[in-house]
Amino acid sequence: MPITLYGAPPSLFSGKARAYLDWKGIDYTEKLPSDARFQSEIVPAIGRQVIPVVELPDGTLLQDTTLIIDHFEAADSDTPGVYPETPRQRLASMLLETYGDEWLVIPAMHYRWHYNEEWIYGEFGKTALPGASPEEQYAAGKARGAIFKGFVPMLGINAETIPVIEQSYEALLADLDAHFAEHAFLLGTRPSIGDYGLIGPLYAHNYRDPKSGEIMRRLAPNVAAWVERMVEPDPLSDEFLGGDRVPDDVLKVLHRMMTEQLPYLAHVAEMLGEWAKANPGAELPRALGLAPFTIEGVTSERAALPFSLWMLQRALDYIASLGGEDRAACEEMLTQCGGEALLPFEIPVRLEFEDFVQRVAQD
Repeated sequence: MPITLYGAPPSLFSGKARAYLDWKGIDYTEKLPSDARFQSEIVPAIGRQVIPVVELPDGTLLQDTTLIIDHFEAADSDTPGVYPETPRQRLASMLLETYGDEWLVIPAMHYRWHYNEEWIYGEFGKTALPGASPEEQYAAGKARGAIFKGFVPMLGINAETIPVIEQSYEALLADLDAHFAEHAFLLGTRPSIGDYGLIGPLYAHNYRDPKSGEIMRRLAPNVAAWVERMVEPDPLSDEFLGGDRVPDDVLKVLHRMMTEQLPYLAHVAEMLGEWAKANPGAELPRALGLAPFTIEGVTSERAALPFSLWMLQRALDYIASLGGEDRAACEEMLTQCGGEALLPFEIPVRLEFEDFVQRVAQD
């Protein structure tokens, strides 16, 4: 059996996984989630409808893009990887994966559902019924799309926040555009795990969806060019910057993460601690309620997602593993980007993602 990627063109995380597999030069076949075997065998094994899923030749299933990437990174230590070896770059790239995966879903979903709604119904229909007529695809896509559209308010996207979501996103594009005018990727001429965190939302929604794609190409042509390099890569290309350098414009992106996402994550961590005390041994819910967040001075509420803490936990573990000059270098970088609050940040319980489920680790 070949390696199979079950994914779809409109899917944010399919875009992330596909870009990595293509860059790594991995031979795989991509199938839509409408594939009969996916529905009859893969979905029951995973326990829910979710993409992407990678099936290895021996039948092993990998779900979640971070775990997919980590599997192939570990399996091939002889070719260049996406995790920098030096401390500042490694920490920066891990944080940017968390930012892209877990925070840029906000502008991604906003632009999809407020600029591209009619178009995306057709795309969902092509995924669900690839051989059907456009009319049948649209009807199926609209039924399927209602589920995703229903997530929009839970992400904190509403009349009060939409103007500042756009303001923040356009400022992000400006910082990235300035950076990609000088650099092929975030940390040099090789993509890092941070690039793969950003590519999911910035490709599958904000580049590929037509109206938001026009906005990106108009406001940030260098970002659009980076997207194109990511999705049509030169396999195993080049190197990270020397001297463990993290460019200033990348530090600006990290500063935006620390300003917007980190305070929200602190609220989620507090809620997780309270939930764990009240529900010992219980199955961890997808959301713990609503947590406050602030973008460009406007405060609202959004779903408190413990999965975001699992992503952050990886970076916190890395910080904790450091000592001496390496730790000092990362502390200096966090000070530069306003991330001092990460140093004492504590997740009250250990989180794990195993057997396709996120849970609280048991002692």
